[in-house]
Order: sequence, then C-alpha cells, then structure tokens
Amino acid sequence: MAFSENLQYIRSRDHVTQEQLAEQLDVSRQSVSKWESGASFPEMDTLLRLCELYHVDLDTLLRGSVEEIDVADTAGYDRFMNRFSWKISLSIAAIIAGVSMMLLLQIFGVHEMLASALFLLVVTISVVVLVASGIQHEHFCKRHPVISDFYTDDEKDRFHQKFIWLIAGGVGAVLFGVVLMLLFFSFFPEQEPYETIVCSLFLLIIACAVLAFIYAGLQNEKYQIWKYNRDNSPTPEAKKRLDLIGTICGCLMLLATAVYVGLGFTNGSWGTTWWVFPVGGILCAVVNVALDPYRD
Repeated sequence: MAFSENLQYIRSRDHVTQEQLAEQLDVSRQSVSKWESGASFPEMDTLLRLCELYHVDLDTLLRGSVEEIDVADTAGYDRFMNRFSWKISLSIAAIIAGVSMMLLLQIFGVHEMLASALFLLVVTISVVVLVASGIQHEHFCKRHPVISDFYTDDEKDRFHQKFIWLIAGGVGAVLFGVVLMLLFFSFFPEQEPYETIVCSLFLLIIACAVLAFIYAGLQNEKYQIWKYNRDNSPTPEAKKRLDLIGTICGCLMLLATAVYVGLGFTNGSWGTTWWVFPVGGILCAVVNVALDPYRD
C-alpha cells in the first residue's frame, strides 16, 4: 500500500475532509490532493505530524498498510491487557480476602501471630504481583507507545453490556453483604465470635465486589485505545504529573506497610490495624484525582 493510499484510508477512517486535513497540517487543500494522487510528497516534518495526529508509525505510513494494521492486533495488546487486568484485580482482591482469612483463622484457634504472618504472606505475594505487573505494563507501553484501534464496534458494544453487569453485580454484592449482616444478627447476638464471623464473610463479599469493579475498569480502559495512545505520548508537563503521582502513591503504600508492621510489633495489634492498607489505597485514589494532568 503506497503512502497516497494510506493517506486516503486514514482520512476516510476518521471522517476527515481534505480541507480539514490541510488545516491540521497547515498546508493547502491542493497539497493534500496532490499527495493522494501521488503527484507530490510531503516533507518529513509534515509526515511526522501525520503520524502524531493519527497514531500511526512512519514505516507503516510510508511502506506498510494502515488498514491491515487497524484490523490486526500485531502487538498482542488484547492478550497482554487481559492478563494484566486479571493480575491487578486478583491481587487487590486477595489482600482484602486475606484480612477475612486472618480473622477466621483466629476464630478457629490459630495463634494471632501465625494468622498475621499468613496475612502478611498474602500481602507480600500480592504486592510482588502488582509490582511485577506494573513493570511489565510499563515495558509494553515503551515498546508499543501507539496502538491502532483494531476493535470493531460490535466488540465494543458486547463489552459494554458485560461492563454494565460487572458494575451492577459488584454493587449488588455489597448490598447483599449488608443484608446478610442484618439477617445474621437477627438470629445471633452481637457478640464474639459471631461479630468476627459475619465481618469475615462481609469482607469476602467485598473482595468479590472489588474484583468485579477493578476488572471492569481495567477492561474498559483496554478498549479506550485513544487514551492509551495519549497516556504513552504525554507532554513534558503531563509526564511530570504522572511521575509525581506514581512517586506519591508508592510512598503512601510503603508508609502503610511500615505503620502496620510497626504497630504490630509494638502493640501486638496485628489483627486490628489492617485498615491502614485500604486507607492508603483511598489516599492514592485522591492523589490520582487531584493531580490528574488530563482532568480538564
């Protein structure tokens, strides 16, 4: 496919007229017409601007086929993002489920120190998976900073229906957990070990809901190719903001871990100070919202 054919395909795909493309590139409409007919060729600066505007690499634009790239996942993006979504959502849900496990073990007579050690083991494995997945994601983004949108409208519509059920299911799980607690205490007194039992069950339900929410959110981002391309080609100011967000969130989670371990060793409160981890996660979410470079 020649450059002229690629240019015509790009315009047709994005519903851009020759006049609109000429305005974007600061050239005349006649120049665009000559490029598409093969009568002339744009300068290198203009070619690079075309690649930036329509998220295509220079080699494909000049010698390849943009149309074939659009309908094929040559980078393995879909497979990679599916694995990434499961790793992140399962790891975070496992930390919440680990709290439930720790409480249940204590009810069944396991020593508090051993139950806390098992919880820390779950946290350690989850954190290792989160860190490794983050590094793999960063490496993938560096290797493939621009992805052509190969998803069809039908694929996006099918996921949208699935997304609705995942979010609704998560909300339903949380409400079901609340109803379960109310029903439980209508038959059992509000005292130990019943309070710990129902709290453990509620946390397990919350873990399932969190799994659904995070997986749905990451899958939703997977289909937003424009957002992926934008985030991996940030302006210098946006890059500074993103780096700052990553640094602050990393420090917050390290601080949460230090507080948990410190209080555990000094006060022996291994089973009661797990709340520092969700607090750290909430603070990270606040930082992301407050410093989001694309908020406007």
